[in-house]
Amino acid sequence: MTDITYIHTLKDGWCYLASVLDLHSKKIVGHSFSRSMTTDLVIKAVENAYETQKPAKGLVLHSDLGSQYTSSEFMNFVQSLGMVQSFSQKGCPYDNACIESFHAILKKEEVNHVQYADYASAKLALFQFIESWYNRKRIHSSLGYKTPQMIENQIKQSA
Repeated sequence: MTDITYIHTLKDGWCYLASVLDLHSKKIVGHSFSRSMTTDLVIKAVENAYETQKPAKGLVLHSDLGSQYTSSEFMNFVQSLGMVQSFSQKGCPYDNACIESFHAILKKEEVNHVQYADYASAKLALFQFIESWYNRKRIHSSLGYKTPQMIENQIKQSA
């Protein structure tokens, strides 16, 4: 599942984080941060996820109906990776609830406690939150009080 959220910086104004969430492990498997909310932003996040996860053909990638996700450039990119695109229904906010929940956690536990000076400082802080804290140390009750990385490790061991 993938979506975009807004992050404010003092010097550079609004910046944008595109995240890709594995629904099984709740791990953020890909992300990209940019000063502009473009199709390239979401392509880089999905490309990052694809390179680290190496999913089988036919993986379903779900998003909302944002213009970045419905662009022909993004649709062609997703298809070239062998993924199947899935969209939220118009006016149905619950379809994207899992990725929206991650973005809410990100804001409650990190973003709302800091004023980022600029794009570079925000990018570093978001990387550290996602890769060092959220994926590897933050336990989830829905995962039996395990971290997303623990769940992913279990899956790899049982394969």
